[in-house]
Amino acid sequence: MKAYYEHRAPEYDDWYLGEGAFSARERPAWREELEALAGALRALPAARTLDVACGTGFLTQHLRGPIVGLDASETMLSIAGARLPHARLVVGDALALPFGERSFERVFTGHFYGHLEDEQRAVFLTEARRVATELVVVDSALRPDVEPEGVEERAVRDGSRYEVYKRYFTPGGLSAELGGGRTLHDGRWFVAVAA
Repeated sequence: MKAYYEHRAPEYDDWYLGEGAFSARERPAWREELEALAGALRALPAARTLDVACGTGFLTQHLRGPIVGLDASETMLSIAGARLPHARLVVGDALALPFGERSFERVFTGHFYGHLEDEQRAVFLTEARRVATELVVVDSALRPDVEPEGVEERAVRDGSRYEVYKRYFTPGGLSAELGGGRTLHDGRWFVAVAA
């Protein structure tokens, strides 16, 4: 996974923006929903937030309050640094967070939780609850045209190919996995839950 995202970093935002290899994808109302998701994130109260697997900071930029972004990819963080000049960025392992108990008020993660298999999910949830009292998860919505989980092959512009484990969620299913919570966004493309 780390190698995939390191190679994907220079084109990662293309997925959100519908550019490059993603320009031909039919995604009805994608931009409107992306803006609605951004609005839901901006509406969260300001908090000391750790964004786990922050990537390029595309979603992070909508969070209010002091931000620490953590990612395993140095290339992702270099892009995030340009977008988030006031954030502290840390290279680290999302399953062994290098922070003390209750260092943050909120852990946020976007499009990371859906890549975790059972054992990894348990470790991540334990770590997230150790360092913060609130967890906000954004991920891909379960739609009729995708399987709830599976391995997807993903090609990168440099010609490399990777197999990536991926899950898709309903807000209720995600909330149940997180031990309860409230739905922040329930759309065709994205779900967001605060637990």
